[in-house]
Amino acid sequence: MAEPATAFEPTDDDALTRAVAEARAQIAADQAIPLRDVADWLDSWGTTDERPAPSWT
Repeated sequence: MAEPATAFEPTDDDALTRAVAEARAQIAADQAIPLRDVADWLDSWGTTDERPAPSWT
């Protein structure tokens, strides 16, 4: 019996291809949030200095 697919094993190649194309288009349009900004925001969760979510706009 085959193991069930997980969220980490894409089974829909067309959906994955569309998602990658959309992500690349967003990056090309400068609509991405730098990883460091996201990490700093997440690190602030649960602290007295919790930051608002970063935005690309």
